[in-house]
Amino acid sequence: MLNKYIMLTLLISLSNFLCTSEKSAQQIYTKKRKADTQTAIITPVDQVVLTCALKVVDNIRNKKPHTSYYNSQRSRNLYDSSSTESFKLSRSKLKDFLNCQRCFFIDRKKGTGHVPGYPFSLNSAVDALLKKEFDEYRQKQEAHPYCIDNNINAIPFQHPLLESWRNSLYEGVQAQINGTNIVLTGGIDDLWINPTTNELIVVDYKATSKKGDVSLDADWQDDYKQQIEIYQWLLRQQIGTNLDSQYTISDTAYFVYCNGDAQAEQFSNRLNFKVSLLPYKGDCSWVEPAVIAAYHCLQSEKIPASSSSCDHCKRFQAVSNHLEKEKSI
Repeated sequence: MLNKYIMLTLLISLSNFLCTSEKSAQQIYTKKRKADTQTAIITPVDQVVLTCALKVVDNIRNKKPHTSYYNSQRSRNLYDSSSTESFKLSRSKLKDFLNCQRCFFIDRKKGTGHVPGYPFSLNSAVDALLKKEFDEYRQKQEAHPYCIDNNINAIPFQHPLLESWRNSLYEGVQAQINGTNIVLTGGIDDLWINPTTNELIVVDYKATSKKGDVSLDADWQDDYKQQIEIYQWLLRQQIGTNLDSQYTISDTAYFVYCNGDAQAEQFSNRLNFKVSLLPYKGDCSWVEPAVIAAYHCLQSEKIPASSSSCDHCKRFQAVSNHLEKEKSI
């Protein structure tokens, strides 16, 4: 059986990769033995076990090298103003253009984007479960109880391209922008149909946890509204091609908004949600002009001015100021 101190050293090494050498492992081992008022001398047998443990750690590290979460300089998916090949522009990147043309240009044309945030796994779980649930009613071609309770005349829409339209990472809904080589893309959460009017209704799932009822009144939720309007515009481009001409895209979309209850007495392995269906009447007339403006931005060879409200540019300028002061000292 392994000496408990050798085992402790091995566990520390495996979990944190702190022991980069035999010497450092010996130091940890010695410290632990001293703390237990035992001799700090490592026996020959202990030495052999310790050396083997470190080799295991080194093998793991060599097989699974550290990779950076953020690539500060991409060499792929860069816009080339001399190329006529189609260039995909996602809904989120169009949002970046609207927020700050300089950041958008440096990202899409120079290859240096923002440091990405970590994924919201709980939100993704809510999305996945809602999709499964609505898909059950899609198979039965019945209205979901949410719609019945809210007097919404709609059932989940069946279409062979629905899964592709949901897959924002690889496919999504796509449309070529006239007069440009830009293909705008976006991944919808769901699509319902009013069986009486044949109107298709864009649906987006949202999850949060706040006191009181959810709404769409906050300034930061303008991004949600723009997101819906982009989806409405993209789907309208499918009429006559991927969608039969009998369909129209409704101006009114719905947010299926799930509000987690954080006021419960205890967790008990369960988080309860209050689900609200919030209607939103979209106006997507701005979408195509915005994409064309983004296209002209990318066609230029000059880095555009920063937006006065861009937090990323503000931070970059502040860091630059500190570095300049350091140089002058």
